[in-house]
Amino acid sequence: MKKIRFLDTSFRDGFQSVIGARVISKDFMPALEAAVEAGWRHLEVGGGARFQSPFFYCGEDAFEMMDAIRAAVGPEVELQTLARGVNVVGLSSQSSDIIDLHAKMFKKHGMTTIRNFDALNDIRNISYSGTCIHNAGLKHQTTITMMGLPPNMDTEAHTPKFYARILKNILESGMPFDSLCFKDASGTCPPAIIRETVKIARQMLDAAGKKDCPIEMHTHDTGDLSVQCYMAAIEGGAEIIDLAMRPMSGGTSQPDILTMWHAFKNTDYTLDIDPEKVMKVEDVFIQCMSKYMIPPEAMTTNPLITLCPLPGGALTANTQMMRDNKCLDKFPEVVAAMREVVEKGGFGTSVTPVSQFYFQQAFANVMQGKWKKITPGYGKMVLGYFGKTPAEPDPEVVKLAAEQLKMEPTTENPRDLNDKNPNLGVAHAKKVLEENGLPVTDENIFIIATCDESSNPKGLKFLKGERPIGVRYAETSKPAAAPATSGSYTVTVNGTAYQVEATAGSLKINGKPYAVAIGAAGATPATPAAAPAVGGAAVDVKTPMPGTVIRVSVSVGQEVKKDQEIMVIEAMKMEQPIVAPADGVVKAINVNAGDALDADQVVAQI
Repeated sequence: MKKIRFLDTSFRDGFQSVIGARVISKDFMPALEAAVEAGWRHLEVGGGARFQSPFFYCGEDAFEMMDAIRAAVGPEVELQTLARGVNVVGLSSQSSDIIDLHAKMFKKHGMTTIRNFDALNDIRNISYSGTCIHNAGLKHQTTITMMGLPPNMDTEAHTPKFYARILKNILESGMPFDSLCFKDASGTCPPAIIRETVKIARQMLDAAGKKDCPIEMHTHDTGDLSVQCYMAAIEGGAEIIDLAMRPMSGGTSQPDILTMWHAFKNTDYTLDIDPEKVMKVEDVFIQCMSKYMIPPEAMTTNPLITLCPLPGGALTANTQMMRDNKCLDKFPEVVAAMREVVEKGGFGTSVTPVSQFYFQQAFANVMQGKWKKITPGYGKMVLGYFGKTPAEPDPEVVKLAAEQLKMEPTTENPRDLNDKNPNLGVAHAKKVLEENGLPVTDENIFIIATCDESSNPKGLKFLKGERPIGVRYAETSKPAAAPATSGSYTVTVNGTAYQVEATAGSLKINGKPYAVAIGAAGATPATPAAAPAVGGAAVDVKTPMPGTVIRVSVSVGQEVKKDQEIMVIEAMKMEQPIVAPADGVVKAINVNAGDALDADQVVAQI
């Protein structure tokens, strides 16, 4: 009887796949401690979205979280994290010094193994990062990313022959690694292809003198194939599989530990577990997570995913954002649109960040018209700025991307491009910290580099004390909202919008102060200020898609020019500027920062 080892992904990929990685560490610590007490010795606990999410949504420092996890599990447990090659733990690629700092920081904060992958399977994107991981004293798990192809796709990518060629590139590069993982983030690669691929890989590793190098298989249950895929991988020669516990197992996540243990009955394989202990740990975990809202789509399998490779880790994160932006009804259309986006984009594996690029472009195609807008991530990918795609992207899409983004196609090594960018790297991050009077530590440098990838610098805001909580609680556990005592509001009277700023004892309307008398009946009503007189007919400014307002860039009464930024909204982790349709004066601003918007909503008048 061969004992198959497993990595418990509950505390990283489980969180990402089921609840978009938004969970506060103190809430799951009892379950983590129970798992270790029951005999777990290999846990995935950080990296990927579970690095940025603590800063963005949970009000806590990811480095402090890793320290707390190491303290909770003791010194012997293997703690594994996830890295995206040249992108390390973000959506944007990084310079060499930040890639090296990533390995050193994760070693410093108690991690033992880093799974290192590239969505394009471009060896240039993982060779340097893998060497840095090894040099930092960590175990390096090099990774080949997989997916199943949508129907009628004519390409040599994502076949056993293709994956064997990637492994050949890895072996010839001389990059050090301790184990090999095949990562199917969408759970769409057919079992027969997995079996053949792993079998070939085992032969290649043995021939290269790496007989002791274990092969690990990672997939998701989204397409209802995961148990079959794991059996196929084990038959091909894999020794380790990724599993999770309820309520972070099944559906968009990995299959449950108990499910896989049961599937091994009457075979030549088994998991070295006590099922009674597993049930007790799951009971603790279920209780820990009972306060969180678990979206129904995370708990089900979806046959559409077998025709369109949308990763489990991206599915719920995107459906949650669509739910927040009041456009979840468009989800089936976006999923269907991804098929063309994958093909025309060059068949990069649908895993972060490429899966997000695919979803953003499909979302734009549905909401704004097919190929009317090339989204930044997708456009940069087809232009070569993230590396070489497995197949050549569609020439017309490449042309559109070059025109809209005003960037030329490139074949240069992404890391070399990043090393020449003055807005990336350690020196730039140090400058940002110094300009804001913040401590210049390696941790803070890394936070600035990997969490400030847009004009909305969330990492910097966190370090300056802005730590919003964006976790989604179950309705019965949702904390009661504090009564509003101050804030900024838009009030519409007889069709005219007024900007109202209220604080204790003072009131401003369109910037003009008014006296406020507080008594038993509250504030004395003030006469609204008249909007400035504006010549000509007012023009409505509408948002082209649903989203959330990040910032408002103008004020009522301000003169603006055509195409000047009025505000910026964020939709699906993508910023969209809303610009003035003509020269004029701002008559009204109808929304505030933080507001969720519908498509075609009037947000301002010029």
